[in-house]
Amino acid sequence: MSRIGRMPIAVPAGVTVDIAENNHVTVKGPKGTLERTLPAEMNIKLEDSVITVTRPNDLKRMKSLHGLTRTLVNNMVVGVTEGYTKNLEVNGVGYRASKAGKKLTLNLGYSHPVEMTDPEGIESAVEGNKITVKGIDKEKVGQYAAEIRDKRRPEPYKGKGIKYADEVIRRKVGKTGKK
Repeated sequence: MSRIGRMPIAVPAGVTVDIAENNHVTVKGPKGTLERTLPAEMNIKLEDSVITVTRPNDLKRMKSLHGLTRTLVNNMVVGVTEGYTKNLEVNGVGYRASKAGKKLTLNLGYSHPVEMTDPEGIESAVEGNKITVKGIDKEKVGQYAAEIRDKRRPEPYKGKGIKYADEVIRRKVGKTGKK
């Protein structure tokens, strides 16, 4: 049995979960509403504020979908109650980030500033050299943070670029002169 898949999901007070046909799950909470259609083979049951996910048989595909389905439902419940954040840092001389409305402007040593618009349901904030991406959908928050980081990934010699706050950059030693 999948260790993650068999764990029950506790639904906190103030959160409503609706499971329609074809496993279309809608989760409403204080921060917003999330919808997702999950694999139809999985059995998702809501009984007195506890969600359980079970699988019909032990085929390899069912085993792999079991833990995934449970985690996706749990991420939706956590998202509408607490939300998700990703923190990024801009490192490098002259590298800056600024925010105006929904537009994030990054000066990253290119000949032009890089402009990005916050996607629907995601908001970013800039404080000094730190960028914070917030939202209720874990997947969208992670995707937008990854897109920001992709504009200038950290390089291994000086560590310049955009990195996650908890990321450790493996540094390399530069060139040495001839003897």
